[in-house]
Amino acid sequence: MKITIIASGSGGNATLFASRGTRVLVDAGVGPRVLEQCLSAAAAGGADGRLLPDAIVITHAHADHVGVAARYNKKHKIPIYASEATARAAELGDPERVRGFSSREPFAVGALTFSPRPLPHDAAQVALVVDDGARRAALVTDLGEVPPGLLEHVAGCDVLMLESNYDAGLLEAGPYPQHLKRRIRSARGHLSNAQACELLAALPGSTHTVALMHLSEVNNRPELALDAARDALVGRRTRLVAAPPRGPLVLDAAAPPAPPPGAARSSLGPPAPPRQLGLFTGI
Repeated sequence: MKITIIASGSGGNATLFASRGTRVLVDAGVGPRVLEQCLSAAAAGGADGRLLPDAIVITHAHADHVGVAARYNKKHKIPIYASEATARAAELGDPERVRGFSSREPFAVGALTFSPRPLPHDAAQVALVVDDGARRAALVTDLGEVPPGLLEHVAGCDVLMLESNYDAGLLEAGPYPQHLKRRIRSARGHLSNAQACELLAALPGSTHTVALMHLSEVNNRPELALDAARDALVGRRTRLVAAPPRGPLVLDAAAPPAPPPGAARSSLGPPAPPRQLGLFTGI
């Protein structure tokens, strides 16, 4: 399974999962032109040259996740999968091409099986585990706290894409009004670097790649999120990356990604000491 993170942040979110001829876009916060540009840049079009997805799965109804879903549906005739609560709250296009799913029941789209789980957020939100029969990846963003059972839900995944939205100090000192700061910090807001690290510290060792997602461009810095996560994962040979607001960033669920030129290679060349972490931040 190849995963292309196309966008991750308040300006738009979209991640493409591709395996065995099936391509599913999770969230539609960017338009078709941006999608095609990112997939072309990532060489994810495939031998047949197709760039648009076979289907779109929406995690929740906020505009940065669902903003252009209706356009894909109407113009490109792409089916949209969403929970009943999301379908009621968002414009998804032609109802004949909208498929509902339960927030606790697995569903299949071609070669991919999606296992959702509700998350605490100020819109009906789900975490997704995506399985192609050989590899598993989890996408967990837009949650104010880690709910019971989430660790078990993502355990055994090869790749975990986890929100690390804000640094508590930067948020407190930043320019946002107090009501917005309270909303972000709340149990129905977003996950801080520290909260993300609590989950990472308990993560089973079978996960070989962690991508930090949905970093605030105002209230966080990639180096802060990465440093905190590195401490939580110390002693493991986990590959750690921070998803940029606009990609593409390509992950391979079958194997850890190769580091970009000039990036740290502490766990990729000669054997590293047991407590070293493979960290590369050159993306």
